[in-house]
Amino acid sequence: MTDAPDILSPEYDADPYPFYKVLRDEFPVMWHEGTQAFVISRYEDVAGAFRNPQISSRNYEWQTEPVHGRTILQMEGKEHSSYRGIVNPIFRGSYLEQSIVPAITKAARQQIGEFLADGEVDLCKRFSTYYPIGVIVQLLDLPMEDVPQFYEWYTMIMDFVSNITGDEEKNRRGMAARVEMGEYLMPKIAERRANPGDDLLTAMVTKQFDGVQMSDDDIRGFCSLLLTAGGETTEKAITLTMRNLLDNPEQMAEVRADRQLIGPAFAETLRFTGPVQMIMRHTDEDVEFSGGTVAAGHTLELLLGAANRDPEAFDEPDRFNIHRSDMEFDKAFTAAADHTAFALGRHFCVGSMLARAELTVAMDALLDAMDDIAYADGYEQVETGVYTRGLTSLPLTFTPNPNFVAG
Repeated sequence: MTDAPDILSPEYDADPYPFYKVLRDEFPVMWHEGTQAFVISRYEDVAGAFRNPQISSRNYEWQTEPVHGRTILQMEGKEHSSYRGIVNPIFRGSYLEQSIVPAITKAARQQIGEFLADGEVDLCKRFSTYYPIGVIVQLLDLPMEDVPQFYEWYTMIMDFVSNITGDEEKNRRGMAARVEMGEYLMPKIAERRANPGDDLLTAMVTKQFDGVQMSDDDIRGFCSLLLTAGGETTEKAITLTMRNLLDNPEQMAEVRADRQLIGPAFAETLRFTGPVQMIMRHTDEDVEFSGGTVAAGHTLELLLGAANRDPEAFDEPDRFNIHRSDMEFDKAFTAAADHTAFALGRHFCVGSMLARAELTVAMDALLDAMDDIAYADGYEQVETGVYTRGLTSLPLTFTPNPNFVAG
């Protein structure tokens, strides 16, 4: 038998995909001593865990509550339904299309305009890193000059949340970010209560659902959660989608010709190289999986990346294919999705439609602005991360489109 993979090893960090096969085949339910958790890797087990009422999100009590406060991630039952009812309309339907998409489009085109004439760009460093943070700051109607500060808080909080090794300095910095961000946001929230505007912060201040209204601290916590969850997924997804299309030039040509295929390209990227590779959960009762039983009271590490490459669920799972027949792309950003990248069931990501809008607008604008996109000479891809995963850089060359309108 092959030795059990160590999910904290440098080899795993460099390329987890071969290890995912070993885990699915030989260790589908594996105790990992380093993180004191059971690692679950098969699609049927991961998807089932998200929908199993015996499995909860109590892990967020120690994983995210210290840095965000108590958020919708931890809520269940009526409380969860009420808070989801408040925020869902903000990220879907007419508000998304009429208020959010124009702001996203302006942000994307302005940022592209800053490097377009150069004919070259590191897409990580000059676009995807700040774009989703800028979108969130703009949606909250906060000063755009504060984007660098929000990015600093974002990285500090993300280091805390993904700190599965227990690094004390990362924990300290994350807690400092909570205090600083709270001191910044609380006066802004109070001001919107007194003088409502037409922005996301005002929407959270004023909306009610089933008699429930968010408190100031609820809003602060949701802003913190939105900053990290929304920023992390979109930041990495943009460059991963671009990379996957560049590695498949025939599919890139199809997407250029038909921009309706951007959505399937994003959905397939979520399956093939998802920015979130692992989500934790908690067993409230004994739970039986295909590879064994996990007793109540344990942390689960659900390997989304392994589940989304499971050949029992997807045909040719190690191939990027925007036309695959085993995914319903029209459901890829809903709780009925075939992939597990946004979780499934009652805790399906509330911001999935926002993420789709951000990436679709960004990719559409990038393809409008940049012709003949290619990797820069000598570029060697480095993809890293265990909890979340993405490229460290993506240097590209291109021919600027002189007809592109920036911002």
